[in-house]
Amino acid sequence: MITSKLPHVGTTIFTRMSALAAGCGALNLSQGFPDFDAPQSLREAMARHVMAGHNQYAPMAGVMQLREQICAQLGLHRNITANPDTEITVVPGATEGIFCAVMACVRPGDEVIMFDPSYDSYQPSVELAGGRAVHVPLRPGTFALDRERLEAAVSPRTRLVMVNSPHNPSGSTLSREDLIFLQALVERHNLLVISDEVYEHLVFDGRRHHSALEFEGLRARSFVLFSFGKTFSVTGWKTGYCVAPPALTTELRKIHQFVCFVAVTPVQLAVADFMQAEPGYPATLAAFYQHKRDLFCKALQGSRFSFAPSAGTYFQLLDYSAISDEPDIALCELWTRQHGIASIPISVFYETPPTQHYLRFCFAKSDPVLVAAAERLCEI
Repeated sequence: MITSKLPHVGTTIFTRMSALAAGCGALNLSQGFPDFDAPQSLREAMARHVMAGHNQYAPMAGVMQLREQICAQLGLHRNITANPDTEITVVPGATEGIFCAVMACVRPGDEVIMFDPSYDSYQPSVELAGGRAVHVPLRPGTFALDRERLEAAVSPRTRLVMVNSPHNPSGSTLSREDLIFLQALVERHNLLVISDEVYEHLVFDGRRHHSALEFEGLRARSFVLFSFGKTFSVTGWKTGYCVAPPALTTELRKIHQFVCFVAVTPVQLAVADFMQAEPGYPATLAAFYQHKRDLFCKALQGSRFSFAPSAGTYFQLLDYSAISDEPDIALCELWTRQHGIASIPISVFYETPPTQHYLRFCFAKSDPVLVAAAERLCEI
């Protein structure tokens, strides 16, 4: 037997709830993946490259066609210029990219600030690097950045700040003022940043996403992660990319080459083809998913849940305080079995569980599924 490096980590809540949903025949609004197909031309491009024999190793940093298309998209959607050779690394999923970024810069004894509720891969990555996670709760109810608590959390041992916007699981977003504050903080204390922006195009109600790449002081010290899986509805393709300045990119790639070495070749080529053919596609996503959010929320108006419509991502939090005092984990399992609707408890993303009672529901589902899910929730 060996001594576990992650003694407090078990199977992720996403795997557990999806398995329970499948076993119960429940509507699965737990794990964050669409139940509808990706664009047909993207799927056809994937098949075309597989059948053309493009099935061997890609360059470690990613195929150049894709890195060039990433740069074109950054220019089109963010007005940002990037170097495909020295600043773009294609990774087999943003989670792998985040892990490699942490391993590249966190050393034993370093502290890493993250914001609760924080995505479940962040702390294990820090602990495997020998660091210590310092949890700063977002403001209750609004899930906004608490700037005073962030400032107070910085110590001489702080090495890195991890941010996530649009935020999973809450759906909140960082404002331009938040990022200006963060920029001043990390410059003053000489800190690095990992900015998880995988839901960058899923921002609603006329808001816009503010990327760390848009702020010179942040860009100079940030690893910024994105996901083709989220943007193109192909989460199973597990492909994303990291944008970082040359010095940070060099260190990221040193780790990346010994973790997965490369992302999948035909996936990269297919995505590059689609991005070149449909450069405006990401700009259609906000309206597409806002329709789904609004459909789900409108159908819940007669329920006993309270909620504020999500500002971003494809997740909606529902407060069940008026219904039950049960712990959220137990309630998720119970309602999956009894009512055939699976969700995610958000207490698992906290160091200290919140006093509010929230469940997270994924609305990246077909309209009939969302209506049926809401009907079941209204019956509770």
